[in-house]
Amino acid sequence: MNIIAVINIAKVQLGMEEADYRAMLAQVTGKTSLRAMTPVEHKLVLDRMKALGFRVKVGAKRLPKVARPQIRRLYALWYSCHRYGVIANRSNAALRAFCGRVLAPGQDGVVFDPDLLSPPQASKVIEVLKAMEERGQRAAG
Repeated sequence: MNIIAVINIAKVQLGMEEADYRAMLAQVTGKTSLRAMTPVEHKLVLDRMKALGFRVKVGAKRLPKVARPQIRRLYALWYSCHRYGVIANRSNAALRAFCGRVLAPGQDGVVFDPDLLSPPQASKVIEVLKAMEERGQRAAG
């Protein structure tokens, strides 16, 4: 199930009127249409709906992981940095926060889902992780 379908399910589950729904979209992203949004903005909308009380039902399928080689490389570098002791917390939440710090420096609290990064964004994070991994390898001897 794609993220737009999940957002529409959340709208129904939360009992949102169309005007309230559009106002929430505008407040979160500045856009009133899901079609006009980027995948990152879709994630922000879904996060807001979860904060409003939307819950994915138990047993529901998870959103599919992105199978792009670039994103797999990003995860591999993240786990490698953890193995070398460069990062202490290898959780996905920590990776999302790290992506936010790399892609939006100086904006505390901004997170980016690695699975939804554009190729240029993923490349930027990968380059930073490669440098960190190299430092970890040198420190390990």
